[in-house]
Amino acid sequence: MKINTENLKKLLQQVKNGEIDIDGAITELKHFPSEDLGFATVDHHRQLRRGFPEVIYCPGKSPQQIVDIFNSLANEGGNVLATRVDAEVFEKVKSEIDGVSYNKLAKAIVLEQQEVERVESILPIVSAGTSDLPVAMEAKVTAEIMGQPCEMINDVGVAGLHRVVSHLKKLRKANVIIVVAGMEGALASVVGGLVDCPVIAVPTSIGYGANLVGLTALMGMLNSCAGGVSVVNIDNGFSAAVSAVLINKKIEGKNT
Repeated sequence: MKINTENLKKLLQQVKNGEIDIDGAITELKHFPSEDLGFATVDHHRQLRRGFPEVIYCPGKSPQQIVDIFNSLANEGGNVLATRVDAEVFEKVKSEIDGVSYNKLAKAIVLEQQEVERVESILPIVSAGTSDLPVAMEAKVTAEIMGQPCEMINDVGVAGLHRVVSHLKKLRKANVIIVVAGMEGALASVVGGLVDCPVIAVPTSIGYGANLVGLTALMGMLNSCAGGVSVVNIDNGFSAAVSAVLINKKIEGKNT
């Protein structure tokens, strides 16, 4: 049985009507809310609890472990996202699972099996430089599989402020904005001081030596003098996207 809200309601109705007994229902729910694969416990309840399924973080996992987890999630009939995946691992996943696609820049594997309720508002994802695009693209892929349309605004860092200013009209229409920046991370403060919505700042590990592999951008964003700027971890486009989509869904009443 594929555990989703609709099927769970049907099963409970069958128990209520006497069409299936308790033992039969338990058999149907044998992998609910989790499935033990030995090396991993897959959380099948997350879709019901949070509105999106468990996501596979691939570093540190063997290719076969990634395939097994992917299969476990895919067998429930929902969409699947795997992040930080090398192209070689994708080839193995593709050889064993039909319908998967790979975003090389984001290093993400996506399987879309189920239509997701679309968010109406657009999520701007603003990146300071071209080198920040992999993190920005991870945010985009994550948001889109959750039903969130995005608009990328690329290479508008503070070395040329006129570039971001030219996009102010569309930025001021947003409910929430993701800003991705390395070096000193100043772009998040600039955007935060120009708009009236929350800004989710993503520091990246891009920069020269004193960037300290993202620590300088992280500290700069945490010390932003622009109110309403929140910060996720270094290079964490995934978490920024989840937070932004949850904000938009809450505003639109779509995560109840």
